[in-house]
Amino acid sequence: MSDRQSPLSPDGNPDWIARHPGVQHVPNRELTLFIARHFLSPEECGGLMQLIDAKRRPSTIADANGDHYFRTSETCELDAAEPLVAKIDARLAAFAGIDPVHGEPMQGQRYAAGQEFKAHTDYFDPKGADFDKYCGTAGNRTWTLMIYLNQPEAGGATRFIKIGKTVQPETGKLLAWNNRLAPGVYNPSSLHHGMKVRSGVKHVITKWYRERPWIPA
Repeated sequence: MSDRQSPLSPDGNPDWIARHPGVQHVPNRELTLFIARHFLSPEECGGLMQLIDAKRRPSTIADANGDHYFRTSETCELDAAEPLVAKIDARLAAFAGIDPVHGEPMQGQRYAAGQEFKAHTDYFDPKGADFDKYCGTAGNRTWTLMIYLNQPEAGGATRFIKIGKTVQPETGKLLAWNNRLAPGVYNPSSLHHGMKVRSGVKHVITKWYRERPWIPA
């Protein structure tokens, strides 16, 4: 990652991200998507997996859709006071060029064999029943930054449905994508599927950023 001072903003900076050494900008007009291998060290990934395993619980979705198998993973809210979490939180904001005050608390997810998160977008549907509950204060999600903490024995890829791009999990690999086309305009091409783990276990961390500063409940 570049050591130059990043131009922090609420909206992220694709040009800034693209200038980091080793970052791949996936060539597609419909979705701004970046991949950075080895963003975290194996030691950092191992420490985060321990934190996730200690406090994991069943994952949920914002608007129930009647499919009880839509998201079958487990989730953990990571404590920002943990030194490792705080260090990586700051690194992610600097990487994206986003003011940290716009960040939700970092989440960890654990997928056992057979678990998945079916095709979904990370932004909240403005027509959804609980939109005001989730977005009334901080606004909708802008950028998603996700890091694979390990590589399962089989399966667990992330499939971006609309653009036909599948990313395989690798320890320390970061994905970053923009959930919007413009302020207030959300990008359906960010639809993605956390594909089923076929063998082993997959851990990831996810950091979402909002349109306005995040105010803890």
